[in-house]
Amino acid sequence: MHPLSFILRYVWLAVCLTLAIAAAPVASAADAEIERFLEKVSPGDMVPGADSFGPLRDDVPVVPALKGADTVGWVFLTSDFVSTTGYSGKPIHTLVGVDPDAVVTGVRLVKHSEPIVLIGIPEAKVRAVTEGYAGLDLKAEAASGGSAHELDIISGATVTIMVIDDSIVRAGLKVARLLGLGGLAPQVAEAGPKKEIDTGRQDILDWMTLTGDGSVRRMSLDVAQVNDAFAQQGDRRAISRPEMGPDTDTFIDLYVALADVPTIGLSLLGDAEYTNLKKRLKDGEHALLVMSRGRYSFKGSGYVRGGIFDRIQMIQDDVSARFFDKQHARVGEIAADGAPAFVEMDLFVIPADIGFDPARDFRLQLLVQRAVGPIDKVFLTFDLGYRLPDSYLKEVPVSASGQQTDLPVATASLTGDEDAAPLWQRIWKDRQTDIAILAAAIIVLTLVFFFQMQVTRHERFTFWFRIGFLTFTLVWLGWIENAQLSVVNVMAFFSSLTGQFSWDAFLMDPLVFLLWFSVAAALLFWGRGAYCGWLCPFGALQELTNRLAKLVRIPQIEMPWGLHERLWPLKYMIFLGLFGLSLYSLDGAEQYAEIEPFKTAIILKFQRAWPFVLFAVALLAAGLFIERFYCRYLCPLGAALAIPARLRMFDWLKRYRDCGNPCHRCAKECMVQAIHPEGNINPNECLNCLHCQVLYQHDQKCPVCIKKLAKRRRFEKQTGLGKPEATAKTVTPEPVV
Repeated sequence: MHPLSFILRYVWLAVCLTLAIAAAPVASAADAEIERFLEKVSPGDMVPGADSFGPLRDDVPVVPALKGADTVGWVFLTSDFVSTTGYSGKPIHTLVGVDPDAVVTGVRLVKHSEPIVLIGIPEAKVRAVTEGYAGLDLKAEAASGGSAHELDIISGATVTIMVIDDSIVRAGLKVARLLGLGGLAPQVAEAGPKKEIDTGRQDILDWMTLTGDGSVRRMSLDVAQVNDAFAQQGDRRAISRPEMGPDTDTFIDLYVALADVPTIGLSLLGDAEYTNLKKRLKDGEHALLVMSRGRYSFKGSGYVRGGIFDRIQMIQDDVSARFFDKQHARVGEIAADGAPAFVEMDLFVIPADIGFDPARDFRLQLLVQRAVGPIDKVFLTFDLGYRLPDSYLKEVPVSASGQQTDLPVATASLTGDEDAAPLWQRIWKDRQTDIAILAAAIIVLTLVFFFQMQVTRHERFTFWFRIGFLTFTLVWLGWIENAQLSVVNVMAFFSSLTGQFSWDAFLMDPLVFLLWFSVAAALLFWGRGAYCGWLCPFGALQELTNRLAKLVRIPQIEMPWGLHERLWPLKYMIFLGLFGLSLYSLDGAEQYAEIEPFKTAIILKFQRAWPFVLFAVALLAAGLFIERFYCRYLCPLGAALAIPARLRMFDWLKRYRDCGNPCHRCAKECMVQAIHPEGNINPNECLNCLHCQVLYQHDQKCPVCIKKLAKRRRFEKQTGLGKPEATAKTVTPEPVV
């Protein structure tokens, strides 16, 4: 084989492996996802009396629980049926057992990535609440629309518990109906012709008309009603802390309307605001306008960017929607004549992939909370029902075959997104601004690397450009977007080689996709330093804090070369240990991967249990004295990237013959001591900070450049070809007398 062909084969392999690594953090959406988790539970824990699991059904992703040869129940994974996305943006996987009478017999929380659970809340407490759903009667839930049980919420983990609760109930009802358990049957469409929103009607109505015909629905709660509701709940702590004020005071006056209906939207929002809403909505999406006044907020004060509005959710039969910040927009004013003044006015987008049907009844559920201690709260729910008036609907046209076209998604569908665009495409559309910002940053960095000699010609510019770029990496890429790569990605990729691989999953997080793509390209051109030195948020945090340490004159420790060289292999040993453990147990390897402080310092912004915070702070403290301490000796991700980086095709960093003998200036000023005493740069350790290229051209610091400059000046002086040091004075001749 030709040597060049041999090299290109391995280069292509490295690119493919690196790109595929990014798919690891996202769980596969295959129906057989349940089989990954069955080994974590025993049959008897899920369905009492069962001694084994049967084979996965072909039609519905459920597994029979067997007692001998008899089926005594069924086991399913909630994330196979409904959306279970929590704060982390990843599914919360819960196994549920149900008997033939549609009663939940066992629940186990088998996997989650919820950061909120890690902030001072014991894992055992969350699991105890989850397992408490055993005994839930799905027949009663079907009769009440999913609200026949009391919601047991843990203060500090409200959204996580609500997502788990919703997924157990909604997925349980789907399974019970699909299997006919407890006499439940799949929901069928309402009798009569199918209906859809009549976009041709665009009247402008006043507030009284809109509230009178049901276009806008209202729920009003006063202080007495709320106090009575908590009294009926029976929690003594809540009863002892009633809502203060006159009983007739308004607690919340809540209104809701389906704002994408032309008449309703134009009347309430005005022409300009409604036009903006229609431009924002994708095919199959709808919008709720929620308005309120009173002392209680339906949004709450705990909402932050990237979070979930935990006080409201839309429920229609077995589907529900919780609203994220990207599905939300504030409204300035209500345009309808006669509308009252509201404290809160907000639009929420109902996603297309849940199968929402605007022609059918739905309800907005409001969560009301009452503090009963420094951190403890008690919760109640109130429902505001809504049905779009028939005057806004029209029958779906009948095709030549006699069947109606444009039918809404069937409610018995497992996921409700068969006709919707792939989820990753919708995510990319929603995050176009974020994608453009990161793409621009990567392009700028690429240009800097390609034209590094021109950029590094100016020492001051190079310094401040690097400081600015690292600040962008830390603040925007890390703390705001949470786009921090991890060695867990690498381990999970190799683990997934024995399972199914989904390119759709690979594209779910556009920023992670772009980062891994840039890593793949950078490994071929520049090695691991392009990411580790410029695009790693934790690396940026280390370097910026060290810059501050130098500014306040904290002494810097230069490691003896012999010790420094022997500490390099530590990160490779850590990576190999984690990789070997991942082949046995990926979950175990992920736990030991906490040697990466990325989750604590970047994802959770130090809002975590004190041992994790102490570990991250200790690493940063070490970095105040030894620059990039963690990157040098402990980072398993850096080690994982350094291995394929050996295939890089170019050597961009320029050196002189005098480098290392006799000059050692670059080696002494290298922030991670990646330059050997003999002068050559170790590509495995180099972070491509480009400081050595600044020195390479510096006519006051580099001996070679100093000699060249002195030689040129002597030559110019001898030949007179140089610029004169001063302009000759012009002498004006005196006039002749």
